[in-house]
Amino acid sequence: MQRNYKSSTLWAQYSMVKSCLIIYDNIDISKCPKLIAFLKRTGDGQQTKKSKILTKSEIDRFLSSADDKEFLMIKVGLILGIAGACRTAELVNLTVDDIEDPVGKNTMGKIPSVVASYLKLPDVACYTGHCLRRSSATLLADAGVDITTIKRHAGWEINDGR
Repeated sequence: MQRNYKSSTLWAQYSMVKSCLIIYDNIDISKCPKLIAFLKRTGDGQQTKKSKILTKSEIDRFLSSADDKEFLMIKVGLILGIAGACRTAELVNLTVDDIEDPVGKNTMGKIPSVVASYLKLPDVACYTGHCLRRSSATLLADAGVDITTIKRHAGWEINDGR
């Protein structure tokens, strides 16, 4: 029986196996060029799904028009997510002493799609949890911020050419 896996699934499995081999057997499979080449080939021809972004005007419109009684948590998550270029897990792991109702990963991950739905934007399902990080970086770039500062803000690797 042949099983087909997406490239992202294979890379995730590779990462787990690599970690286990390093921890338990002190074997580093990241130095296996044939394995890496095979994994890279599995992604050839596949289209990666990228989350859509929210524009500054869409964010402003949602924040000013959505009712606080119904959308306050979404507004707070949106502001924190955009300001911090946060991943969903980073939003979930925030600790604030006076939060009465903890919010889970799925709820946090749906913030962009809730905003898109409220604004009646097309393709609501394409506004994933990653939307906040992408929107944050895009807003900074649109404001003329240099790429190194954007990478530092988002916690991305900065390649200084060495």
